[in-house]
Amino acid sequence: MDEDSFEDRETNFYGLTYRPAYARLNVGWLEAGRLYPTGPVPEAFVEKLKAVQAVQWMNVCRGLHACDLCPPEEAPKGNGEVRIPGAPEIAYAAPFLVTHYITAHGYRPPQVFINAVLAVDLAAWTAARWPQVPFPWVPEDAERMEE
Repeated sequence: MDEDSFEDRETNFYGLTYRPAYARLNVGWLEAGRLYPTGPVPEAFVEKLKAVQAVQWMNVCRGLHACDLCPPEEAPKGNGEVRIPGAPEIAYAAPFLVTHYITAHGYRPPQVFINAVLAVDLAAWTAARWPQVPFPWVPEDAERMEE
């Protein structure tokens, strides 16, 4: 998508959309039949990623995507993305199922993504309330939707 959008996690009635000025690097978009790196990750990383996902609602879709690495009757579903700021002008774009891929399927994201998640100021992101969103690079001219 050319644009990124955030929804207010508390009401789902507010949102904002903008064309990002940063490069989006994809992380964790796994698919059955395609190889992916595996290995251990720090527990602190997993916990922080879960906490970020609890406060950030990014590119939420109406439909759901099931993990196709799991048996269909056990497959969790996701419907959005997470954005993690990286180096200047770079943000990592991961599916909401990324934590599942890590914990259930042993996926090991790139170290730069792990470091970027660990660097998130979770207190600031958790404290963000509309019209602020939990991501630092939203431009001033973002289009805001209110009730």
